[in-house]
Amino acid sequence: MEIFQKEFYLKARPKGFHLVTNEILQEIPELKKFSSGIANIFIKHTSASLTINENADPDVRQDMKSFTDKMVPENLPYFVHTMEGPDDMPAHIKSSLFGSSIIIPLTNGNLNLGSWQGIYLCEHRNNGGRRKIVVTIIGN
Repeated sequence: MEIFQKEFYLKARPKGFHLVTNEILQEIPELKKFSSGIANIFIKHTSASLTINENADPDVRQDMKSFTDKMVPENLPYFVHTMEGPDDMPAHIKSSLFGSSIIIPLTNGNLNLGSWQGIYLCEHRNNGGRRKIVVTIIGN
């Protein structure tokens, strides 16, 4: 059993749901040496999150953004945490709803995702900046 860990940044993106599978894979070529195991992918931010969803139709990402913006809108009168702007508290709530990490099985040096699955960066801020990711791989 071997453990590998790496930290890196994803480039800054606008508010929305962004397919980042390939960007993550480019950062971890070490994945190829694992025949089996798991990868934990963690985002070190409280206003962005990670999830796995549809990797083919970009309409899914737009619909995810539309739904979450309606579910947790900006400028609600009862939000107290507004020092960093009207998108800050909604971003924290959305981040908690989606979560800060995902676990993916590894098989033959690859992430064992389904045919239509990809990793999303869920950017909940209007100007969130680049996002720090930690990938931990445990496997053989």
